[in-house]
Amino acid sequence: MKNTLLNVTINTTDALGLARWWAAAFDGEIVAENDGWFVIVSLGEGRTGLAFQRVDDPAQGNRIHFDFGVADRAEAVTRLVDAGAVLVAERSMPEFSWTVLADPEGNEFCVATHH
Repeated sequence: MKNTLLNVTINTTDALGLARWWAAAFDGEIVAENDGWFVIVSLGEGRTGLAFQRVDDPAQGNRIHFDFGVADRAEAVTRLVDAGAVLVAERSMPEFSWTVLADPEGNEFCVATHH
């Protein structure tokens, strides 16, 4: 049986607000919204979706992690920072480098040039 990852879920105190941010940051679309309790963002046909679940007290720390491949890392990082992301670090190893960013609630994610 083939398994497909449908959504990656983030616990947050503001599911709709954070879903809107991620949808805007990655040209996604909110495709389901249950009174701000559970919100699903589609990133396009055939891609894993993102889900945001409202909770009273989300666990501290980075419980999940996303790695995004982009055509132009510098342009993507600039656009994301302009949209409210925070630059955490620039990292590299031989023949590969990436940027660590954090969304408005401090959830870290990475952006690398897609090969």
